[in-house]
Amino acid sequence: MSTYYNKNTILYLNGQFVKASEANIDLYSQSMHYGYAVFEGIRSYRTASGETRIFKPAEHYERLQRSAMAMNMPYSWGVEELTDATYKVLEANHLQDAYIRPLVFAPANMSFSLNKESYLTIQVWAMEPFLGENLLNVMGSSFQRPNPKGFHIEAKASGHYVNSILASQEAKSKGFDEALLTDMNGFIAEGPGANVFFEKDGRLFTPPAGNILPGITRATVLELCHHMGIEVEQKLFTAEALKGSDAAFFCGTAAEVIGWKSFDGVPFAKNWNDSLGRKIQLAYKALVTESITEPVSA
Repeated sequence: MSTYYNKNTILYLNGQFVKASEANIDLYSQSMHYGYAVFEGIRSYRTASGETRIFKPAEHYERLQRSAMAMNMPYSWGVEELTDATYKVLEANHLQDAYIRPLVFAPANMSFSLNKESYLTIQVWAMEPFLGENLLNVMGSSFQRPNPKGFHIEAKASGHYVNSILASQEAKSKGFDEALLTDMNGFIAEGPGANVFFEKDGRLFTPPAGNILPGITRATVLELCHHMGIEVEQKLFTAEALKGSDAAFFCGTAAEVIGWKSFDGVPFAKNWNDSLGRKIQLAYKALVTESITEPVSA
């Protein structure tokens, strides 16, 4: 069986709870052949009180709908309906700390014409932080993010992630842990599946929206910084500016908040444990597990 499911795993498929091993999709699906689908990555946590909590389900399911609309995919599900279904899938699989993958996919269609319906599945599995828990050695990728004029870059569309896979595989083949991509103009954009922040002289910097997926975890980091009194500037910057910074980190639902050890072999000036990123990392973990009620001050 897959590492993601076994013979007892239950998933949600078009309004029904079925065994993953018995679920079927049409091999003529437009999604299978052209990558025409949209998805979300969501996490649930066992909180300090022992309850299961999905982190920001409304924000994720609202973005799923926006992604579907941007891709001209019919969409008929409500936030509350999908949130309830997700809690039931978690319960059916006896999971609390879990990764959640809703996917909206297309019916059989070998043409490029509009579909009259879409299908939806919600799958869950246990997953450690996507990029691990050790500091990362990151490489500037030879791949760039797609031109926003060629895609709806703000949509979390399946086909966009071929770019991510190629960049990540390239980095790992060269002995690095992960890649960092630029936009079409050569400015730092984001990682294959995470947004980037870097620290310089007591402030944080991050690329602005426009050439990146504006992540929900990124928005959470910005909220934490506001509460903690950490100044953040959203601006375009180059790889050279990042190499001259004090510290850096990735953030994303799957990756959570994970620090960097080096960029293109250049180590950072500040010890990670003394960085603003480490403070954010601790505050984020406390927030998602409800260990605190309000973010602490820096």
